[in-house]
This record gives sequence, C-alpha cells and structure tokens, in this order.
Amino acid sequence: MAHEDCIFCKILNGDIPSAKVYEDEHVYAFLDISQVTKGHTLVIPKQHTKNIYETPPEVAKELFARIPQIANAIKNVYKPVGMNLLNNNEAPADQSVFHLHIHIIPRYGEDDGYSSNWTVHADDYTSGELQKIAEEIHSAIEQ
Repeated sequence: MAHEDCIFCKILNGDIPSAKVYEDEHVYAFLDISQVTKGHTLVIPKQHTKNIYETPPEVAKELFARIPQIANAIKNVYKPVGMNLLNNNEAPADQSVFHLHIHIIPRYGEDDGYSSNWTVHADDYTSGELQKIAEEIHSAIEQ
C-alpha cells in the first residue's frame, strides 16, 4: 500500500524517475541520487513500511533475500574492496525517508568518501553487564 507523501512510493508508482537496478514483485532497487560511492544502491520493499520496527516478517524476508544478489552484482561490475550495508531507523538515527530501505555502499578504499567510524565502548561494560543486557534483549524477543 503506497503512501502519497512518500518519495519512495512515488518512485514505485513511476511519478518520480529513478535509475533502476533490480525489480521483482516484492522489491525495487535503484541508485541513490547522492552516490556516496559509485554504485551506491537502495533496496526497498514494494509494500510501504516505515522502518524495521514496523516491517512484517514476510516483507523483511523478501527484502533481505535479494540483498546478496544485488550486492554481488555490484561487486562483479565495479570490483570494490569492500561493501557496507546500512539501514537507518527514525530521525535520530539519520533516517530521512520514512520507507524502509537498505543502502548497499561499495567501498573503494579509505578515502572513497564514506566513513562508518564510531566510538568503541569495549571497556565500559563488564562481562556480567554484557550478559545482563543480552538476557534482557533475549527475554523481549517473541518466540
């Protein structure tokens, strides 16, 4: 179900042009207009879903099943030395289009224009604290 104010739904409807990389009945992939690196591709479900939190399992299954095929096509064509997969959820995590999308960002070296540096807090938690965090998350997972 499309949302009329969603730019990705407008792309899916053909109202806004895109550089299509892949399409089937569940998924659409197209080049990000920002091209952080050459071949930077967005993969979206055709069913509108705001973010990973609101995504039904069957939509996620179809979306993530296509990622290796698209990533390998980029790898075979452009020969990157690595690749980042990125998904942002909610504005504080830098989500700017509120239609679930996975960024496939080919990497061509340290100075290719993309950085995923973050502060590591390895010494901030004891093994007991890590175990407690893991148990809290585990207990919240619906079995």
